[in-house]
Amino acid sequence: MQIIASLFVENFEMRSVAGPSTRLDITGAMFSMPSPEPVPTTITPHLVALIHCPPDGLGQGVFEVAFYDHIRDSLDGAPEPVARNVSPFSVEPGKFTYRLVRAELPFDDYTTLYAHCRVDRGPVMVVPITLLPPANG
Repeated sequence: MQIIASLFVENFEMRSVAGPSTRLDITGAMFSMPSPEPVPTTITPHLVALIHCPPDGLGQGVFEVAFYDHIRDSLDGAPEPVARNVSPFSVEPGKFTYRLVRAELPFDDYTTLYAHCRVDRGPVMVVPITLLPPANG
C-alpha cells in the first residue's frame, strides 16, 4: 500500500456520485495556521491521508503518524516524538481509503512541526505544519 497524499485540512467530506464513484471534498488545506493564543499552547489540526491498495494487495495495514520538530529520514530508532498516532485499517484491494488524524500538538514557540506518515513501516511522507503568532484583529 502507498500514501497518495497527506495534508492538514479544515474540513474533509466524502460523497457518492454516479458510477458508483466517490468524491472527496477537501477544504482549507494548510501548511501553517495562526495560533489561537500566545505560546505555549496546544493545537489540534486534522491530518488526512489518502491511501491506495494495489489490486494484488492484502487490504490490511497500519497507518502511523509521528510528529517531530525536525525532518527525519526514518522513524526506526527515532527519539520520542512530540505526538504519535497508530491505527490499523482495512481497504478492498484495488481501492482507496483515508485516515483522519486529529493530533494534540504542543507548541512552546512559533515554529514548525513535521508529521511523518507511513503505512506498514514503508516510506515516510513528511507534512509540515507551522504555528504562526496570533492574528491581529
